[in-house]
Amino acid sequence: MLRWSVHLEGGPRRVNHAAVAVGHKVYSFGGYCSGEDYETLRQIDVHVFNTVSLRWTKLPPVKTVAHQRAREVPYMRYGHTAVLLEDTIFLWGGRNDTEGACNVLYAFDVNTHRWYTPKVSGTVPGARDGHSACVLGKSMYIFGGYEQLADCFSNDIHKLDTTAMVWSLINAKGSPARWRDFHSATIIGAKMFVFGGRADRFGPFHSNNEIYCNKIKVFDTETNCWLSTPTTQPSPEGRRSHSAFCYKGELYIFGGYNARLDRHFNDLWKFNPEAFMWKKIEPKGKGPCSRRRQCCCMVGDRIILFGGTSSRAAVLQFGDKTEQTVHCWQLAPVQSKEWETNLTS
Repeated sequence: MLRWSVHLEGGPRRVNHAAVAVGHKVYSFGGYCSGEDYETLRQIDVHVFNTVSLRWTKLPPVKTVAHQRAREVPYMRYGHTAVLLEDTIFLWGGRNDTEGACNVLYAFDVNTHRWYTPKVSGTVPGARDGHSACVLGKSMYIFGGYEQLADCFSNDIHKLDTTAMVWSLINAKGSPARWRDFHSATIIGAKMFVFGGRADRFGPFHSNNEIYCNKIKVFDTETNCWLSTPTTQPSPEGRRSHSAFCYKGELYIFGGYNARLDRHFNDLWKFNPEAFMWKKIEPKGKGPCSRRRQCCCMVGDRIILFGGTSSRAAVLQFGDKTEQTVHCWQLAPVQSKEWETNLTS
């Protein structure tokens, strides 16, 4: 039986952060929350959630001399991405209100908790935020986002070969996905499935005529080609700033926001890539309130969801301190009562 099984309060208040699961722990990087100072440049913060003890810890700041800090340790930011390859978390992109967007690649060693900046070559993507990042083998794929220098949405695909540390701009064939930001891109097999995001009716430049497409776009990494895909019904509403993950070869999405409808979501949908069909899922238990800009990480057969922001009406209805809550969605049958509790830390 699929069910929401944990509602844990007292975590870090975070919106537009990036998170990665490493074993039984979830590492959360940066983001922002209301009331914090984002004018002062400082190191990105790292919070770690232990899914066994159900406790948060904050890693101490890295001790560096002034000239090393900007080079080796990322500054506080939002709209960035983080992915795991072996024992290294690669953090890329995002922006800060003082420094703007960034295109420096940072690496975080999960064993030593040390930051470093790998030496890279090739065609480095322009600084941006709201892009997606996903991993296939030893490569990281960056798609979309809002480019700072060009001041427009992107639909480029960049690939980082983490063995040689070489960036390349993929010359994709076929009909590409529309320029967009705050979408999701998920690897299933050798294909990248792109859903949602914010686009503009008139192309790559932002004219405040936002559109929210709900069609799945598929990129084949073996042929470097965007595939033709059928229209699916029923489908989730178009949205941005949602969460997406893959479980047993199927794509799941949760939450998000549609500005044209002025609506936050807390619905859960499953997409089968073989049948190319969506299905709305109704888990048991008390789920999260509608929200956007949250993070979802898979730990075993559980999805850990935390952070985000929502409308005041939804917060009042659910009694949910959106930015500080952790929710767990149990994908497989629970073996004990450990994950069937409501907890406050």
